[in-house]
Amino acid sequence: MNFEGAPEWSSIAVGDHWIRTFQAGPHQASEAVVFVHGNPGSAADFEELVKAVAPPRRAVAFDLPDFGQSIAAPGFAHTQREYSEFLGEAFESLGVRRAHLVLHDLGGAIGLDWASSHTGQVASVTLINTGVLAGYRWHRTARGWQTPGLGELMQAITFRSPFRRAIIKAEPKGLPRDFVDGMYDNYDRRTRRAVLDIYRDLKKVGKSSKQLIPPLSAADLPCLVIWGAGDPYIPVSFADRQRSAFPSAQVSILPSSGHWPFIDDPPAVEKLLSDFLATVE
Repeated sequence: MNFEGAPEWSSIAVGDHWIRTFQAGPHQASEAVVFVHGNPGSAADFEELVKAVAPPRRAVAFDLPDFGQSIAAPGFAHTQREYSEFLGEAFESLGVRRAHLVLHDLGGAIGLDWASSHTGQVASVTLINTGVLAGYRWHRTARGWQTPGLGELMQAITFRSPFRRAIIKAEPKGLPRDFVDGMYDNYDRRTRRAVLDIYRDLKKVGKSSKQLIPPLSAADLPCLVIWGAGDPYIPVSFADRQRSAFPSAQVSILPSSGHWPFIDDPPAVEKLLSDFLATVE
């Protein structure tokens, strides 16, 4: 029998979306640590981190619409603004009024867009290999997704073995095969379409990122930046640049990690996150 605070997978309605969630800690608490995944990814990426920080805190991870096992509402166009608005709707459905955001990869673009106009509801921000990316030049795969025709072809010929090989080979420590296979299992037709749509919407991310800096900087939110120095997609030089939007940020570089430091070095990330959250009221 489950009990209050036990880790639990479930599904909830968020507007017309059907969303898979993973929660631990006091499920009725109005303040929560909220994890927003990247691409490819899902709430499952954060299963161990959710359990590491809760209890005593409430911790929640969910699949974004058309990622993982979530199903987007009809007509959802997978734009940054729609995903940002979805976050606000998800918080309402979950009863979360104050959030400690933990963002990774694509989750940074979505979560920071929402946070920039809801700073009063943000208790803290943890950025894991993501953030305000003014001046960022997209990696080669992303540029392919952003190109009409080429992106569709790339998605059509993305099969399990090359998918696994490309991701593991690019990481300085590699990644567990079962983790990468889990990502591929969720990389279905809906997700592949969502990836093309949002990456094309974010093609001018440098310009949009600059617009986030003034409101975030003015709020000076408590912020932890965790970055794997061997990230093949977003250079580690962007870690210190997060202070433009978060002047008081604590920046921690993990020299042997890559793009998924919470997978290739879980103890280090769990300790950094737990220690940081302990300092935030």
